[in-house]
Amino acid sequence: MLERVRRYIEGEKLLQPYAKVIVGLSGGADSMALIDILTRLGYHCVAAHCNFHLRGPESDRDAGFVKGWCERQDIPLLNIDFDTYRHAQEQKLSIEMAARELRYDWFEAIRQEQGAEAIAVAHHRDDSVETVLLNLIRGTGIKGLTGIPARNGQVVRPLLAVTRTDIEAYMAKRSIPHVTDSTNQEELYVRNLIRLRILPELEKINPKVREAIYRTSRNLAEVEKLYNRSIEETRRLLWNDVENVDNDEDDKGNGNGDGSDNRNKGDVNSKGKSNDNRDRNETRININLLQESASPQAVLFELLSPLGFSPSTIRDILESLHGEPGKQFYGESYRLIKDRGVLLLHPLRERCADTETFLIEAGVGKIDFPVQLTLRVEAMPVTIRKESRFLYMDADKVTFPLTLRRWQPGDWFIPFGMRGRKKLSDFFVDKKFSLKEKEDAWLLLSGDQVAWVVGERGDHRFRVTESTKRVLVIEWSS
Repeated sequence: MLERVRRYIEGEKLLQPYAKVIVGLSGGADSMALIDILTRLGYHCVAAHCNFHLRGPESDRDAGFVKGWCERQDIPLLNIDFDTYRHAQEQKLSIEMAARELRYDWFEAIRQEQGAEAIAVAHHRDDSVETVLLNLIRGTGIKGLTGIPARNGQVVRPLLAVTRTDIEAYMAKRSIPHVTDSTNQEELYVRNLIRLRILPELEKINPKVREAIYRTSRNLAEVEKLYNRSIEETRRLLWNDVENVDNDEDDKGNGNGDGSDNRNKGDVNSKGKSNDNRDRNETRININLLQESASPQAVLFELLSPLGFSPSTIRDILESLHGEPGKQFYGESYRLIKDRGVLLLHPLRERCADTETFLIEAGVGKIDFPVQLTLRVEAMPVTIRKESRFLYMDADKVTFPLTLRRWQPGDWFIPFGMRGRKKLSDFFVDKKFSLKEKEDAWLLLSGDQVAWVVGERGDHRFRVTESTKRVLVIEWSS
């Protein structure tokens, strides 16, 4: 068995020869076998024991056993006590997840302190088989059927080369003591139920079912490499394609705060985000290209599940692709909006209430919230820059304080260059604004009159004319 583990470590490139390793040591048979094997293979092992205080006196017994054994073997030991119940309550986690978070966070901290190459934990082949079945029962993608990985960041698992039976035989042959966790026999835990009841029943059908499941998981791990490459290529294609939307003739730049609308014609960076004056955190997924992919469902699952979208929500998104624009879907920290030809994806963040207003007093030169604006008054003549981030107003037509607020139903203005008034709702339709863009639009008002759709279009009533003496110049920084 020693040789099998050595070959596995070399084959998977888990550890450099004679490296310093943090070994998670619970005192159970698996971790005791692991530290004995790594020590015999020449690795410099530092034992790390966590007392989660979940099993009363038994937890303290384990801590005492590990301490005594390490002293007799002259193996360095680091230990820690956790208030696991409190952490679970504060972080709103299950006890199992709270213990896992505490354990691995501490392991990584001491790995860095000790200058160790890796953290070795004692998962073996049977644990991987149980994980495959557990994920299958819960529902999973292809990754969940590949079992436990040999490496996850700095965490390595050298015993995946061997089974529980192999470990028991090794422990007996080496006469290595260990402690037993009484909860391992409790069928209240799903993993225990799989180990104690389900796998023995499956072995009645196929005595080598554990080996068959493990072999299948390894095959799927290889398939996953091809799958992930295909998904990544599709992701780059989808996220780098931005629909071009033609501008209406009356939306062309004119030098009064309504320059050319390039929001859908900008270059796209490596993360698939438009390099324009719009929300740089927004990602656009081209629906036509998505539907042309080999499996739109698989692509959406792999793109959206890491962002906290549930499988049922992803199915709803898939079904909405042919529907009307405007439908919204929520993940844990992202929102997706079905728009015309694209899915708009952006992180959720706190936003000002729709009824909240902000005043800009006369003489103020700059504001940073809720949008970044710089203000200055210049005497004529003034060079007018034909960019939508600038607004030029006849200063003598402006009433202070100016007001910033979200647009509201019924709002209207007279777009620069036009004579008749236009509802903001119609203006947004003409500009092909998405729901998200409409929500994020800010208006600058002089008195009760809309003077500027910020970053888009100024109002004709405040335009600079030949009789203008002073110009209020406002610049918006996106």
